[in-house]
Amino acid sequence: MAETAILLAVNKIGIAVAGETLKFARPLLAKKSERIAALQNDMKLIRNELELIHAFLKGNNRNGWKVGVIETWIRQVRRLAYDMEDVVDQFIYIVGKHNKEMPWKNHIKKPQSLDSLDKITHEVKRINQELQQLSNRRDRWTNPIDDETDIPVANYETEQELYLSSHNYSINDEELVGIDMNRSALIESLHSKDHLLRIIAVWGMGGIGKSTLVNNVYKNEVSNFDCCAWVSVSQTYKMEDIWKKLLRDILGKDNKEFDAEMMNYTELRMEVMKILDKRRYLIIFDDIWTAAVLFKIRDVIVDNGLGSRVIITTRTEEVASIAEDGYKIKVEPLNNHDAWLLFCRKAFQKIENHICPLELNQCSMDIVHKCDGLPLALVAIGSILSLKSKNSKEWRLFYNQLIWELHNNENLNHVEKILSLSYKYLPDCLKNCFLYCAMFPEDYLIQRKRLIRLWIAEGFIEQKGACSLEDVAEGYLRELVKRSMLQVVMRNNFDRIKSVRMHDLVRELAIHQSAKESFSTTYDDTHGVVQVIPDLRRVSVLRCNKGIQSSIYSSRLRTIIAFHTSMSSSSWFSFIPSGSKYLAVLDLSGLPIEAIPNSIGVLFNLRFLCLNDTNVKELPKSVTKLRNLQTLSLERTQSLNLPRGFSKLKKLRHLLIWKLVDPTYRNMNNWESMEPFEGLWNLKELQSLNEVRANKFFVAKLGSLSQLRSLCITCVRSSHCAELCNSLSKMNQLSRLNIRASNKDEVLPLEDLTLQNPLEKLELVGQLSEGTFESSFFSMHGNQLLQMELSWCQLMESPVAWLSKLSNLTELRLTRAYTGQQLNFQASWFRNLKRVVLRDMPQVHQMCIHEGALVSLVYLHVDRLKELHAVPIGIKFLYSVKEAYFTRMHSDFIRNLQMANLNHIPKVYWSTEGVSSVETEPVNLPGPCSTNPQWRTLGGLGWVFM
Repeated sequence: MAETAILLAVNKIGIAVAGETLKFARPLLAKKSERIAALQNDMKLIRNELELIHAFLKGNNRNGWKVGVIETWIRQVRRLAYDMEDVVDQFIYIVGKHNKEMPWKNHIKKPQSLDSLDKITHEVKRINQELQQLSNRRDRWTNPIDDETDIPVANYETEQELYLSSHNYSINDEELVGIDMNRSALIESLHSKDHLLRIIAVWGMGGIGKSTLVNNVYKNEVSNFDCCAWVSVSQTYKMEDIWKKLLRDILGKDNKEFDAEMMNYTELRMEVMKILDKRRYLIIFDDIWTAAVLFKIRDVIVDNGLGSRVIITTRTEEVASIAEDGYKIKVEPLNNHDAWLLFCRKAFQKIENHICPLELNQCSMDIVHKCDGLPLALVAIGSILSLKSKNSKEWRLFYNQLIWELHNNENLNHVEKILSLSYKYLPDCLKNCFLYCAMFPEDYLIQRKRLIRLWIAEGFIEQKGACSLEDVAEGYLRELVKRSMLQVVMRNNFDRIKSVRMHDLVRELAIHQSAKESFSTTYDDTHGVVQVIPDLRRVSVLRCNKGIQSSIYSSRLRTIIAFHTSMSSSSWFSFIPSGSKYLAVLDLSGLPIEAIPNSIGVLFNLRFLCLNDTNVKELPKSVTKLRNLQTLSLERTQSLNLPRGFSKLKKLRHLLIWKLVDPTYRNMNNWESMEPFEGLWNLKELQSLNEVRANKFFVAKLGSLSQLRSLCITCVRSSHCAELCNSLSKMNQLSRLNIRASNKDEVLPLEDLTLQNPLEKLELVGQLSEGTFESSFFSMHGNQLLQMELSWCQLMESPVAWLSKLSNLTELRLTRAYTGQQLNFQASWFRNLKRVVLRDMPQVHQMCIHEGALVSLVYLHVDRLKELHAVPIGIKFLYSVKEAYFTRMHSDFIRNLQMANLNHIPKVYWSTEGVSSVETEPVNLPGPCSTNPQWRTLGGLGWVFM
């Protein structure tokens, strides 16, 4: 498919020919020749042609097409689309360079390799001509063999044949593995005494075993209903076909009452309603893709008060949401034990008890790991291997070419087809976003914020109404999750996605598709020389043992992301002189880099620069030429100062800079922040500013950053607070705020704090004035806070009673916040709180939890309360807690903890200063700004809060 490349080019051309661009381009073009003056009209012609090609490709599902020819034609279209994207970037650069008023201007010396306006005009003409030629060649070479143009390749019947051929409904009950819980839930839903019609949704990714589960229950339950039917819907459904299949199943093929083939849609619909009206029925609608077809079905299936049941299977959460709570079953991948059991039952069918031979054990485990709990793959691969000799060399060869086998082995390619359907039917706006996730390593936890910023930098996200690009991108991420294309690994306490991963096989298929479309490649030279893809756009370096091949740095390259951090830094910047001038993303996190070459300034198209966890001490002056830069991340580096002129980077959206100085996180100021530079307050598009030191002048100007959503300001003094509160009151987008005092003795008078909108997260570090909690912010928006952290406040009265008034809190952290001796949680307090961390309050010697308090708590961490010798009173009432950590506690507390009855808490970990009950389990605890978990082990101390 070339749709992804075409859409990017069309969107870029749209920017180039937009009204505001034309306004600034006309004076420049008027000074040139007539041919150049017509440049933008030629761009419009190209956009129109690309839109038509895109429409053609979307409808290119026909019988008889000469596959090799059409794929070659699509590859040529894609190459021209990439050419056009590059040309448009050049055009916008040149127009901006000559117009000081232009929002995306670039007042920098033109890179030596950048083409002139004349050259751009020539390129546009060439692309236009080649597109016209391609259209002519398409008509000549891609006509169907039989000259028929309206024969769909995937009609309802053929789609059903493909679908049914990929599902093994003949699996014996004893071969079914890992479905007991879901099967019980499904049977219970069928047998409930409710006489209303109930729709039951079984959903999950393709190949996960939804249909197998439902079929297993269906064949054992048909006798409990008056009539039953199984209808496979698929993506290419026709409602007439669905009603005909339904009638045939209910009435039987030999029924002579009427001829369904001669009935129209309305007649079929009415006949279905009539027949279902008087019967208790069980109907399976298998493989529903869209809510639209479900609504049509729901209008026909009647609720006759007889306890009828409808089961739907689907890959999308949106479709499953039609079922009420309690009637939705999500099918997850098999766990390691069940996956191994299923594989062995298929691969070693003839061996007693299906025991894996010792010499095949490691290879078998590798294959099972690659299948990642997907029953479809485990059954298919296991069945094929059962026919091979039990030879470790032969099996290892099969594993090494497993992905090739999935694409080419006729006994396995149905696995690819089933998985690829989900990609095929993705909306165009999601395809690039999905393929991009395949650039991350296998089993990698992809952080939401990072992924969203990368998508925006790549130009995948379009503005929608008044929504920010970040909001639109987060919606795309949720949609991919709902379609079972990505798996959620972690959510925060208010159910927002924090990290996702790709299923291993889905990732492999996405890598294959990315290579096919020249979208991206993963660079791994572990097994020899890496094959370089022609017209490569993006590369993620997973392993690099022999140095990067120079051929990887093409002039088309848009993205470099490095994950292999042991390689020397000398090779990482060789792409700059090689002509990769269109680079938009450069992520070198974790590499042993100490200096950035001055030549980085030629990357006029750079939008995302991440150097986290490197040894970079300063950035060169030339970074001020990166006028398209949107994200600069220098977290945990040695660099805190930016070069003069940095305020020229008007497109900056995220500026993330801080230096770690105390890895134990035991002090109030464990890290250093950026010194505000001249003009920082003029970066009007800035959304994230973490972290920046306060000074009188900057605090007064801070209100100019009206688009800020996340702010961490440090080294705040009492004298700053009045002006700081005034500046914060001017921000209408702020949702995360962190205010840190300059030292533990500084008092922060924040009683005048007021904000236009409620915050999601608030962290206050330092002593607070008495009226802080009575400020207008807390009286107006306090109940909407979701996460609260108080540190080093040294309050003499317990803050717990006041904090309990914040009824929607889901997370509370108290560190050095209280100097008293008792912490009491009264009944009905903190009903929505899910996580509590209580740390380093040296005077507390008693904790009491009353019945009815903390009823939703799932995570408790008590750290370094050294005077607390007794186990918290009432801990037996914390029925919902899943994990409890007691770290760096007094030895008496540990003895009492070991004697206490905490069987209701699944996981309990403890440690004193010298002994720990946990050596391998990390505790999910935050680093600066409470944004990402930071884990650290201190030898015999176990896992401790940082």
